[in-house]
Amino acid sequence: MQETANSRRYLAFAAVLALASSGAAATAQTPVASTQATNQPSYADIADLGDSASLVVRVKVKKHAEVEAARAPGLRPGFARLFIEADTVSLLAGNVPVGGSLKYLVDVPRDSKGRVPKLRKQEFLVFAKPVPNRPGELQLVDPQAQIAWSPEAEQRVRPILAGLYAPDALPAVTGIRDALSVAGNLAGESETQIFLRTRDQSPLALTIIRRPGMAPVWGYSQSEIVDQAALAPRRDTVAWYRLACSLPATLPPGANLASDARSQQQAVADYAFVLEQLGRCERNRS
Repeated sequence: MQETANSRRYLAFAAVLALASSGAAATAQTPVASTQATNQPSYADIADLGDSASLVVRVKVKKHAEVEAARAPGLRPGFARLFIEADTVSLLAGNVPVGGSLKYLVDVPRDSKGRVPKLRKQEFLVFAKPVPNRPGELQLVDPQAQIAWSPEAEQRVRPILAGLYAPDALPAVTGIRDALSVAGNLAGESETQIFLRTRDQSPLALTIIRRPGMAPVWGYSQSEIVDQAALAPRRDTVAWYRLACSLPATLPPGANLASDARSQQQAVADYAFVLEQLGRCERNRS
């Protein structure tokens, strides 16, 4: 009798979140590495999750049950959707109160024999949003938005979250507004400024300065005024993440405001230089 009641409770919760899980599966990038995979999440992976979540919680799984495939829209082949009941261990980030017990759905890979992994008593860091009007229930920001907890994993995650939540954090970059390169008085001298579009519409610009006989220098500033003291971001920081993981591969032609061909070419070259300096945005989960 108890087993039947539990099963009904699992199915009811799965039904509530089925549509939401389906939407998340459709919009999230297709993962190639999971919470159980050998590849560890990269800086960008963690920042992606943290940037999308309103809650990051360390949990300990009490029990779980597999959701029937018919009630798991968007489930990838080789995966199982689990209903998780977990205890809250600690809240790493978020301004939404959480209780001592949490419930959520997560997709996990089956093993080589098609079996569901045993997660009971294991701890995870969960990146989620609260389900409106359903206290204690979470919706993960993507179907696999939990990573296995360890002291090392938490040590990696905490500074990334702190950087994302910092008052002076760079805003999310949504594109390039315009770019302008101006030649100097000396041969080989130029200044290029590239104005970026941001999610919150706050100013953000890149400045690239070239001087004869010197290596080019560049930096970012949260201003539309040319800042010759602007510094380039260090790799694996939130500022680096915002730029390296969001800027388009090439400077959009319509954004180049230079009036002559030479200055236009310089703007294109300087933008390519910035991308080269930033390096590749590596993601292991997608």
